[in-house]
Amino acid sequence: MRKVLFLNAMMLLVLCNVAHAQVTPWLQWTFLPDSVMNEIIGEASGENAWHMIMEAGGYDKDRPASEYESLFYETKFFFEKLKGYGLPGSEIVRFPGGETWDAVKGELWEVSPMRQKLASYLDMAAMLATGSATGDVTAQLVWVGLGRREDLTGKDVKGKIVVTEGNVSSVHQNACLDSGAVGVISFNSPRPYFDPLQLPWGRVSGDQQRNLPAKFAFQIPPREGEYLKKRLLAGERITVRAQVVTERRKYEIQDLVCHIPGSDPNAGEVIFSAHLFEGYVKQGGNDDISGCASITEVARTLKTLITEGRIPRPKRTIRFLWGPEFSGTGPWVKANKELMKKTLCNINMDMVGEWLSRNKAFMCLMRTTYGNPHYVNDVVENYYRFVGEGNRERIQNRGNFSPVPHRIVAPTGADEPFYYSIETHYGASDHEVFNDWAVQVPGVMMIAWPDQWYHTSGDHVDKADPTQLKRVVIIGAASAYTIATADDEMAIKIAAEIVTNATNRLAHQLARGLQELNSANPEGLPDAYKLARVYIETAVTNEKNTLETVNQLAVEKKRVGDYVQAAKKSVDRIGETQLAALEMHMRATAARLNTKPVSVQLAADEKRAAKIVPKQTAKVMMNGYGGTRELLTPILASMREKFPFDMRKIGSPSELQALIDGKKSVLDIKNMLDAQYERKSDLRDVLNYLEILKAAGLIEMD
Repeated sequence: MRKVLFLNAMMLLVLCNVAHAQVTPWLQWTFLPDSVMNEIIGEASGENAWHMIMEAGGYDKDRPASEYESLFYETKFFFEKLKGYGLPGSEIVRFPGGETWDAVKGELWEVSPMRQKLASYLDMAAMLATGSATGDVTAQLVWVGLGRREDLTGKDVKGKIVVTEGNVSSVHQNACLDSGAVGVISFNSPRPYFDPLQLPWGRVSGDQQRNLPAKFAFQIPPREGEYLKKRLLAGERITVRAQVVTERRKYEIQDLVCHIPGSDPNAGEVIFSAHLFEGYVKQGGNDDISGCASITEVARTLKTLITEGRIPRPKRTIRFLWGPEFSGTGPWVKANKELMKKTLCNINMDMVGEWLSRNKAFMCLMRTTYGNPHYVNDVVENYYRFVGEGNRERIQNRGNFSPVPHRIVAPTGADEPFYYSIETHYGASDHEVFNDWAVQVPGVMMIAWPDQWYHTSGDHVDKADPTQLKRVVIIGAASAYTIATADDEMAIKIAAEIVTNATNRLAHQLARGLQELNSANPEGLPDAYKLARVYIETAVTNEKNTLETVNQLAVEKKRVGDYVQAAKKSVDRIGETQLAALEMHMRATAARLNTKPVSVQLAADEKRAAKIVPKQTAKVMMNGYGGTRELLTPILASMREKFPFDMRKIGSPSELQALIDGKKSVLDIKNMLDAQYERKSDLRDVLNYLEILKAAGLIEMD
């Protein structure tokens, strides 16, 4: 029996690694038939999306005061696009806003020993740090290096303007608020050697506790800052005049929505999201006007094809949402709780327009976590793979008339491979609103990374590529249309694709486990083996939970359900074989370390945790997005002393919440956290955090 298990394990390990590393050069496939894919590929316009970026985010605008009193430029621009394309349900949805800082004037001139302009808000909006206070100051410059506290020791900066290559916010704190300087000039940049003209979007603020208002801070490009630095280090006495005028503006939150109606209003929905703003001062062509332009082009493409009868109307509605990141998406989702109940999944586009080779970037798909398993991951991955593998020339195809098998390029765009990567979950964008515990709509993110101009003055349309935009639009449109049109046959195809991809994903978890064993010493071998098994066991659970979600799409529930159950058993068999391979390697490792083979032994607290199964209550989703935090905040203050926990000892509190499904034990939850995060969770901290959730009425736990 042991020999059979060994042979099975080795065969599976070899096959899994081959499947992961090797593709058939002439075979790329999609869920949709060629007739539909050809229509989507042909209709999608990278140029149209690029033009939208150029017009809406081609440069950093000095936003006039009138925009705060009516419509922001970007809101008006995209709303007119939606109306022009005749997209149903196009409207501007307004929510209460607040106040924001706005610059009216920001001029920095050297007045001695020469007269020259050093910085102007009108030249580059990023030159004046957000939060700078109104003032008219003439003062001497003093060099302070990185502007750390130790750099200021022994320097007389009071009443002077400091020049630094340090972070503008921290230098403002150290030099202005703590040491009496009247302003800051910084030429700090995240990538000064890559782009010596690049400025980050900086911010300064006062100290309310000490009743110290903010001063002002200018930023200049590293290219110019080096000249100023050399002059000051040479002992030159330089005097400048800074003139700053700023205002506080009231604003309202403005979201845009539209939809492509499905034929069955009760069949569920797919929703796209992208953010128009990250505040109203910082602007960005790629971050995220590119996402806004791309989902607009997805909407136009699908609407055109359906209206003209070139593809059938989908059964499910496809909805689109544009708004301020988090601050706009959150209120809209909260206001549409009933709609969220029938929304199947979210596809979020954030920073998707970059010319990949120029950025040294990959087009990444950020999957959902184990707490939000869903077939949307594998549907979108299918189209990533189709575009990625179909738009590269392989040596095996060099003799073909067209060595690139499924060439997708825009007329004015790059003709290069589609560099792509399928990644584990990452948050920090609007898909997290949908993934929120109180919303529970699984959301994925499409994003290009790295971004060489991320959050800087260089984030403009010239970094975007029409070909990249066309490909992104195709992936988004095809993915949403696949889900929106899915019948029982498509549901079965999606389930099969999940099993195929699961084979690769489980192979990776086996590889992780083998490496844990390879790195272990004799004393650490038991824990290494336990963790290695956790990697595989939790991944198997996640793949099975993902397969379960396919039942959402079924009409003939038994037929699809039977297929899903069979697929889950197949995943179980893969997991069993991998665990056998892991045990075999553990025994070999034990022999290498001159110690005895080990077995998994649960400690007393783990045994107790394995018997506790938390269940969420109706309160979790009662108040919509952010509602759980509203209930949790007061309880945290009153109960944290009784149930102490350290956030740093919990892999992810939000993921911990998402994992509570009434089926997983506390130990299961802890293990699933450990499998997903580099930072391992402490069981006592997990239990105490769950006790606080219980005190808030969000879960029941025996």
